[in-house]
Amino acid sequence: MQFHEVRFPVALSFGSIGGPERRTDVVTLASGFEERNTPWAHSRRRYDAGIGLRSMDDIDALIAFFEARRGQMYGFRWKDWSDFKSGKPSTAVSATDQVLGTGDGVRTEFALLKAYASGEARYDRPIAKPVEGSVRLAVDGVEQTLGTDFGVDFATGMVTLSGAAPAGVSVTAGYEFDVPVRFDTDRIQTSAATFQAGEVPDVPVIEVRV
Repeated sequence: MQFHEVRFPVALSFGSIGGPERRTDVVTLASGFEERNTPWAHSRRRYDAGIGLRSMDDIDALIAFFEARRGQMYGFRWKDWSDFKSGKPSTAVSATDQVLGTGDGVRTEFALLKAYASGEARYDRPIAKPVEGSVRLAVDGVEQTLGTDFGVDFATGMVTLSGAAPAGVSVTAGYEFDVPVRFDTDRIQTSAATFQAGEVPDVPVIEVRV
């Protein structure tokens, strides 16, 4: 996949708007009842990186990032300031934030995920872009050491244990993560409001599957 493992400048993404999008097909029957179906197993996030009045240096950084990605050509990492931790935004990352799976005495690879639960319903979101230096992992509640007990592929979100977890024990993890995205436009429009500041009203960004 055409993807650059580089993060959009966080100073420019802060204050952006966006969030998850679903696709649902709704058919209203003659009786008034509805049939609903979705072709998407996972949501897709959209953001608007458009910024208001900023310094000309900020706009220069945005244009440089856009040009280096060749517009829509190459994907990149994006920090979603409203959802970038395995746990609650107000708490520190813990090795027991998310349950990745249960050991069976053979399995050594586990994919990072984040569970969203409400009532009896639950959605498990795959996490493919963990942030380096943030991943913590525990086996049966005992925290493990990165590089010795487990490794992380920061481009795919897969963790690999140095030895299989015993059967029946829980494998958990905590981390910060980015969203894989690309620009959803091949054009950036800017304006110089003053000699020191300018505006970029619309910079759409969309999540990509990895």
